[in-house]
Amino acid sequence: MTKIWNESGFVENDPWVIETEEVKAEDGQKALLPLDAFLTRVGESNDVGLGVLIAPADDVTKLEPYLDRIGLVAVSFPAFNDGRGFSHASLLRSRLGFTGEVRAVGDVLIDQVPLMLRTGFTSFAVTNQTAIRRLSENRLPAIDVYYQPTARAATGNETYSWRRRVAV
Repeated sequence: MTKIWNESGFVENDPWVIETEEVKAEDGQKALLPLDAFLTRVGESNDVGLGVLIAPADDVTKLEPYLDRIGLVAVSFPAFNDGRGFSHASLLRSRLGFTGEVRAVGDVLIDQVPLMLRTGFTSFAVTNQTAIRRLSENRLPAIDVYYQPTARAATGNETYSWRRRVAV
């Protein structure tokens, strides 16, 4: 069972459906299309509010001319140890200036969520039962020291490990 979570909590009745040969969006649902299908659709129509599914090997810079027509970018994590999705989110936010929803889908584990939030993800399609339980309890792991700045700046007591404090 997949649940959609964002920083406000779990989302009820999420309209987005990842389209495949077997699964198609129905009435009241919105399609998440693979990159090539998305590019074909935007080339043939003037539709807005579209959804695109980015695979690890996809080039997210191909979305640049169409960012104003995208309602959701879903970034696939087929395995927990494939970190290319972090780079995709960071590129979307920092280099391309995308301000819409960026969702992590696939193998999303609780330990990755704080780092995903920092790189620009705003929602998560979670199937892991431990992650679902911990998110429902508002128990995100804490990360106090970061290696580098990202799309979301450190706040509060968080620091960057490479910055040295100078005593005055």
